[in-house]
Amino acid sequence: MSAERPTLPPVRLHTEAELARDALAAPLLARAVRLARWAGPETRVGAGGELVEEQLPAAAEYLGLTADEDGAAEASEAWRLAVDTGLVDVEDPEEAAGEDAEGTAAAGENLALITGGSPQDVLSIWLDGLEAVQVDATMPFFDDLADLVGEDGSIDFESLDWDADAEEEFLDAILGNLYVLTAGDAGMDAGPVPLPALAASLIVPDDMVEPTDDILEQVSEAMMRLDEQFRVLEPIGIVEYRPVDEALLAEEGEDAAPPADDEDITRYGMVKLTPLGLYGIRARMLEAGVDAPVIGDLAEKDADALLDGIAYYSETVARSEVELWLARRGADGAAAELLAAARGADQQAPLRRLHCQQALALVGAEAEPAVRAVLDDPELGGLARVWLAELGAADVPAPPEPMIFWLAIDTMAAQLEADGDLDELQGLVEGLAGQHSGFFDEAWRVEHPATADVLEAMGRLHSDKKKAKEARKAAFKARSRTGS
Repeated sequence: MSAERPTLPPVRLHTEAELARDALAAPLLARAVRLARWAGPETRVGAGGELVEEQLPAAAEYLGLTADEDGAAEASEAWRLAVDTGLVDVEDPEEAAGEDAEGTAAAGENLALITGGSPQDVLSIWLDGLEAVQVDATMPFFDDLADLVGEDGSIDFESLDWDADAEEEFLDAILGNLYVLTAGDAGMDAGPVPLPALAASLIVPDDMVEPTDDILEQVSEAMMRLDEQFRVLEPIGIVEYRPVDEALLAEEGEDAAPPADDEDITRYGMVKLTPLGLYGIRARMLEAGVDAPVIGDLAEKDADALLDGIAYYSETVARSEVELWLARRGADGAAAELLAAARGADQQAPLRRLHCQQALALVGAEAEPAVRAVLDDPELGGLARVWLAELGAADVPAPPEPMIFWLAIDTMAAQLEADGDLDELQGLVEGLAGQHSGFFDEAWRVEHPATADVLEAMGRLHSDKKKAKEARKAAFKARSRTGS
């Protein structure tokens, strides 16, 4: 058995019913639905399906928007979404009718699904809307569109210095980073992310200690792009966004430099992916072939798949996954299945045994018969004794000395494989070496596949130079003994 480290952390999704309610409450989709119901025989559209300019004030009034350019723009945006999502069907004018001819519009088939369809139907419509809005968010912003229109009425896109593919990749990467930051520990409610930190996560190299002026300028430019893009994305319900303070832009010019340490970071924009946004970005990732796990994916799998699957999950996430797995099985047989899956001599086996022990704690006292059955097992006997002792069980046999050292090596191997916190690893190393007199004199003889690697790591981590040297000598002996 082998476990691969997940590319993305597992996320905890809301139910489809909850997500569908969130989708219907998203301001932009809600307006699109209302306009689809408003459309009738008198509705007129242009050649591209857009609502004709003369009808925008009436549409804005119906939606309760302001009677100005902003209201008309928001009504136009909602109408476009209604068309893009199939809430409205548009019939183009006949070619023979001339350039100024207008088409008609009527309620589309998808409108009936809003109230009569399943949550999956609603979410499918919302996802189509999200795709359309993301395209809008990557479009260039114009101060004066007239400057780009040629004598023949066409737009000179080459003069824009705009790369549609590059813009799409940039936004996808930013949303991917926000997805990871939001997923966090999956069981926790992640807070909003400062816009400068989000921009820097994509631009500043990981190994750069102090950003250069050029990098800071790139971060500043990215912040301004993201400020515009998140303003477009927020109405579809994908993010909660606090925009960059307009007063800040006035103070510093068109581009806001990244904040100093003592400044109020919230003035530079704060963004948070909503539960609906988490669902939407994951759906787009899956469509692109990205493995994006969800807590509960392993609930129907066997114990081998469970322990392999949670191998590199955080303790909080692993616990949630195990709880769901146990809920579908009950205690009967679960403990024996977990213990059987914990056996092995491969690289991930120590980590499986660690997660097995943690999972057995969730099973509780009902696991005791299965645990006692492996007391004499060379790989599981130490784990069994530790678990029984923690349970407070009576008549737990003392472990033979070889088992003590084998368990110490196995425990350390599990923590190293999990890439544990450096300080915690150092504490574990020094604790193991301090508990047993002459630890390194015996440890190199342990018949465990990871003995040499563990001793070598202990030599690197131990703060006592003498003990570190003993660990390195023991590692050399272990390799010599096995011929590796």
